[in-house]
Amino acid sequence: MDDFEALKQDGAQAELIGHAIPSPEAARKFLYQFHCEEKIQEAQQRLGLEGASLVPEESAPLRGLAQVNEDVIKELGRRCPDQKIATIDLDATVIESWKREAQPTYQGGNGYQPVVALWAEMNAIVADEFRDGNVAAHSGLLRVAQHAYAALPETLTERMFRGDAACYEQSLLKWLRNPQRENGPVGTIQFAISARMSESLRERIQLQMKSGWKPYREDAEVVCECCDVFGWDPMEERGLDPVRYIAIRMKRRQRDLFGDGSEHKYFAVVTNMWKQDARRLLEWHREKAGSIEAAHDVLKNELAARVLPCGRFGANAAWFRLAVITYNALTALKRLALPPELLTARPKRLRFLIFNTAGRVIHHARMIVCRCMARARVWRQWRELKLLLPVPA
Repeated sequence: MDDFEALKQDGAQAELIGHAIPSPEAARKFLYQFHCEEKIQEAQQRLGLEGASLVPEESAPLRGLAQVNEDVIKELGRRCPDQKIATIDLDATVIESWKREAQPTYQGGNGYQPVVALWAEMNAIVADEFRDGNVAAHSGLLRVAQHAYAALPETLTERMFRGDAACYEQSLLKWLRNPQRENGPVGTIQFAISARMSESLRERIQLQMKSGWKPYREDAEVVCECCDVFGWDPMEERGLDPVRYIAIRMKRRQRDLFGDGSEHKYFAVVTNMWKQDARRLLEWHREKAGSIEAAHDVLKNELAARVLPCGRFGANAAWFRLAVITYNALTALKRLALPPELLTARPKRLRFLIFNTAGRVIHHARMIVCRCMARARVWRQWRELKLLLPVPA
């Protein structure tokens, strides 16, 4: 928040935007308006009754920010009509904090653990939920998934979902498997989710025939194989799409034992995608590490989401959501206006190439003009950018 003071001292900034830059204190008071102490007290009362961590209900201003983000996603989808597929990657991230109000996290220390849902094909965050650090990663993910799919444009023809073991939760899995799901799109949502390794599932995997294992991937230390686990569905119910479990067996090249004394380590993925080759499906599932994890990194380390402004929960939630909106605005800028080679550019590169370009503010013919020191090629790109950016009425 103190960075507002440096911006305030730049007179050219105020001239270009038409008003004074707010002080750090004014910006902080603006964020305070998103905090609702009554919602926090209600959550604490429920916490005392239920004996578990809870997520406070969002205030009306926070819900308004969520609507702003949904409008950005809808407009981005409208301007990119050729994109007919949406894969939602859902994951939580830990933000370490030393604030008195921060709660313990599973990683040790105190902090917060917001959940983010990313539209992988467009690199746009369609839903987020700010949480205390002691909220379990698997808690309330169905609610976030429903918000994510509700935010997507209606022009999509194919919807998919990827998640880690935190998403291996009964209510979310039932919702994904039900073609007539409530509070969601009707039809099939193809998904792949890391399964929690129970003793019964491990025993079933170990009974697989040796001939069923196929090469999956390998590196300098381990070799991984995969196979289908037939006839395994612990949540089998009528009206739900059948699911398929794919097992992964990992062994060391040097025949060394793992730390628990076993020769093999086992993992599994549950999916309703039956036609795909097991190896290719596992590779597709692993691609979420390069999408949602990268989004977490940009939010926290380049858009200041990990530098929370105060101890008030609602204000911190607004700060995080503003970072999400900024992330999506930059994605829209790259998709709609900038040259293709900048499609994967991170914010720090955009700052270097565009936002931090030197310029001089000039008063001419009752107008304020910013004369930028840029090469002719860059100017041509910016003229195209100006034509593409205005929102049609």
